[in-house]
Amino acid sequence: MSSKKDSIALFGTSADPPTFGHQALLKALAKNFPKVITWASDNPDKTHVISLKKRSQLLRTLVEEISHPQIKIVQNLSSPWTINSLIKAEKFWPDANFIFVIGSDLAEQVPKWLNAKSILQRTNIGITIRDGWPINENQLKEIEKLGGRVEVLPFKIPASSSSSFRDSPQEKLIPKSILSILIKENLYGISADNKK
Repeated sequence: MSSKKDSIALFGTSADPPTFGHQALLKALAKNFPKVITWASDNPDKTHVISLKKRSQLLRTLVEEISHPQIKIVQNLSSPWTINSLIKAEKFWPDANFIFVIGSDLAEQVPKWLNAKSILQRTNIGITIRDGWPINENQLKEIEKLGGRVEVLPFKIPASSSSSFRDSPQEKLIPKSILSILIKENLYGISADNKK
């Protein structure tokens, strides 16, 4: 496994919308990796509420609010398919070691990803535990069977997920910089008249 000191953490996310969970994860990654690259993407297994362009703008707002020199948004890496994002990343940083960061809710999907074996040859997988989504050994073994190298990241990420917000929009799940945009543009049913 590559040393954290020379690894780039890659974190593609639906950001539908970005929450305190995204904020906490990006900050934790910046404490542990010299470079953290994020982008908004379409997930082929999800139906997104707002456009990719708008989700990218929201994620950029979050990154700007965090204002950490090691965290960059590189929207050019965006693709519904992880393999495409990795190929693009290799062109940007040809000598880098990568760790592709996912939430524990996605761990069992990894072996089903398009070109999973090729992905796992190109990058380590970093799994951060999300509340309500414990990871089990069988999931890790399935990834390792395909040649994958998994690192369970020891971060405590708050239970504020995008899906929780979409199911029941609550201000407490969203950073203020994001919330102000949602209210102004009446996104996700949030407006100045009906804040929940």
